[in-house]
Amino acid sequence: MPRTRVHNLNISLDGYAAGEHVTVDAPIGGAERLFAGFDGRFIHGIDKVDAAVTLDRALTSMWGQGIGAEIMGRRKFGPQVGDWPDDGWRGWWGDEPPFRTPVFVMTHHPRPPIDFPNGTSFRFVDGSPHEVLRLAQEAADGRDVRLGGGPSTVRQFLQADLVDFMHLVIVPITLGRGVSLWEGADGIQDRFTVESVASPSGLVHQFWNKN
Repeated sequence: MPRTRVHNLNISLDGYAAGEHVTVDAPIGGAERLFAGFDGRFIHGIDKVDAAVTLDRALTSMWGQGIGAEIMGRRKFGPQVGDWPDDGWRGWWGDEPPFRTPVFVMTHHPRPPIDFPNGTSFRFVDGSPHEVLRLAQEAADGRDVRLGGGPSTVRQFLQADLVDFMHLVIVPITLGRGVSLWEGADGIQDRFTVESVASPSGLVHQFWNKN
């Protein structure tokens, strides 16, 4: 059965996975330290990059395996709020977004879809987690759906009991403020079997598989 998966979600020791104020110059909203050691070249596989294979890089490469569509929140797509401005914004990723699948951006403000030659398409949809997941599953055509974040979007799907797997990366820093993954998620761990592995880099990888 196709699953709904979260991959490479970096989170601080105090539970924050993003900053509070996203801008063009600060896409992580002040929480950039979470990604200081992240090597995004490996999201398409360890065989795609001529570099040493480490535990962190191997686990990063799980990001695209078996994925047919992605769901993301609006703040992951861009810093704008309210109605979409006529500014030509096409996401943070330039002309070659890494997704290469349909991507469903959750927003209350409609906007025409955006298509890229590499197979990435952005569809802007308004709906509950159940409704948006149904659209993504249809587009995924039997493959899994990835929840790309940010943390508030993942939290919505956790609260709706729609997440089958999470790969969390615990970064050994504290932020003190930001967007928490765990707000309102008391007891969420009871729905999952949780395994952890520590990396020599200091990161701790957690694997949450739904019971």
